[in-house]
Amino acid sequence: MAPAKTTSPPIAVASIVLSMALLAIGNGLLFAYVPVKLAAAGFEPWVAASAVTAMAAGGFASCLLVGHLVRRVGHARVFACMAAGIILSVLALCLGTIPVLWIGSRALYGLSSVGLFIVTQSWLNDACENEWRGKVIGIFYMTYVVGVGCGSFLIKFISLDGLQGPLLSILFATVAILPVSLTRLRTPPPPQDVSIHVRAVWRISPVGLMGLFAVGGLTMLVQGFAPIYAAAEGYAQGDIAWLLFLMQFGMLGIQFPLGVLSDRIDRRLVLIVACVIVAVSAGLATRSGSAELVYLIVIFAVWAGATETVYSVATAHANDRADPEYYVSLSSTLMIAWSISGFVVPGLTTIVTPVVGPQAFMYVAVAIATLYGLFVAYRLTMREAVPEEDLEPYQQISAQAPLTSELAPQVAEEE
Repeated sequence: MAPAKTTSPPIAVASIVLSMALLAIGNGLLFAYVPVKLAAAGFEPWVAASAVTAMAAGGFASCLLVGHLVRRVGHARVFACMAAGIILSVLALCLGTIPVLWIGSRALYGLSSVGLFIVTQSWLNDACENEWRGKVIGIFYMTYVVGVGCGSFLIKFISLDGLQGPLLSILFATVAILPVSLTRLRTPPPPQDVSIHVRAVWRISPVGLMGLFAVGGLTMLVQGFAPIYAAAEGYAQGDIAWLLFLMQFGMLGIQFPLGVLSDRIDRRLVLIVACVIVAVSAGLATRSGSAELVYLIVIFAVWAGATETVYSVATAHANDRADPEYYVSLSSTLMIAWSISGFVVPGLTTIVTPVVGPQAFMYVAVAIATLYGLFVAYRLTMREAVPEEDLEPYQQISAQAPLTSELAPQVAEEE
């Protein structure tokens, strides 16, 4: 019989949330700094778009590799390795505004930051008791999203002439190491092998699987390409800071009410509504041009909030359809689907950007949201809704901090 699991003190659990909040601030700062700096240096928008694609590619590679690394050397060593990767990637930005170097830097950043998510979320799930895990996960996501917005807002106060941006990001990443390094949490057990079963997940929930394929790309488009577009359209540095900061609150204004609604009606209807909102918002954005900043902020905030809704509701719908013994395989397969889309869609968008212009990502988002919405509408005619008593409780999670913990799941305790 395995020894009883000890209860983790709240202050120890808070150390993980604090570490990732600090990392989020540095991440948000770089989301704004890289496209604004590249635009100020005279590079075409496709260069910054390539950096977004490279970061997504690094994140996809991390999903495939980090679980094996954790199994080989443990959570703590992988955490230290990924933290070092983040610092090294930002240091590369200090060597000069060299596009190839910056694109490679963002690839390393994507690999390292997603690796940290896999490790810390696995740690968090292991540390939390069932009765309060949901609340902690909700706080974790909200803290991270607000951190990203605050970090992006810092671009308003930073000069592009020096190295203030990268150095400040390194500061946050370095300080983020301390709470987890000094935590009293025990190291989680080694992970089991993670199984990816696309066909099995398709049989469980086609809507959930295709939703994650859709939303990975949608998330990278709205979060990664919004500052590129704003910089290309000539918005001031301070305006871009406000845009990226206030965009994050679409998660509260759009995702929360739609998420609550999805507990009361067929979640697929909510997914269709969210797709309509994404398509309409992205379509209106194509007409924004040099519109008033308030208009641009509202459009992108609604777009971002609806995208977050697709992620959380599609995940919840997939969980509704699955039996508990399939949760690990389901979660890891959905995460891989998100990662593939998050890499492929920005890559294709980057290719067409020189032809279509900086608004190319908006047309791609309209196409993805429309196609997925039509697919969900078709599935409504094929399968009955899940009975209300069988619904899993809705959790407000974020596609910007995808639920990667199942890519390094813990060994189940013996009875």
